Amino acid sequence: MKRLALYRHAKSGWSDPRARDFDRPLNERGRLGAAAMGKHIQAYGARWERIVASPAVRCTETIELGYRAIGETYSVNWDRRIYLASSATLLDLLRELEGDPASLLMVGHNPGLEDLIFDLVPDDGTSPLRDIVEEKFPTAAFAVLELDIAQWADADQ
Repeated sequence: MKRLALYRHAKSGWSDPRARDFDRPLNERGRLGAAAMGKHIQAYGARWERIVASPAVRCTETIELGYRAIGETYSVNWDRRIYLASSATLLDLLRELEGDPASLLMVGHNPGLEDLIFDLVPDDGTSPLRDIVEEKFPTAAFAVLELDIAQWADADQ
């Protein structure tokens, strides 16, 4: 059994219209949301053997503000492949994980994270939470999936 948590970055802004998408920072709502979600994720009680995240500014700020809100820090593996990745790319990243951690927190972007949920959770009416994600997976959303696999190489097979 593997545990995969997916965390979409908090709300970003376009305060500098000349900035590249990669460099967009969080807006005020996003800063507040990142801190609140940091506390929520901590209250969830799970610890992650590994954290992988997009190095885009909005993701790094989301993580930093969450850490600050709970007064802790963790090691993050920054992976540029997560930036605006498709579900297929995210699955490849999961299958290639070294050390085969039991639990993983991935911080990234939509639509890739949302599509990854759709690829990993069957559309057979047994998951009401999948239905919620179909409606919307907003900024600062957090989802945890329990995958019945022995190793990450078996993700979505």
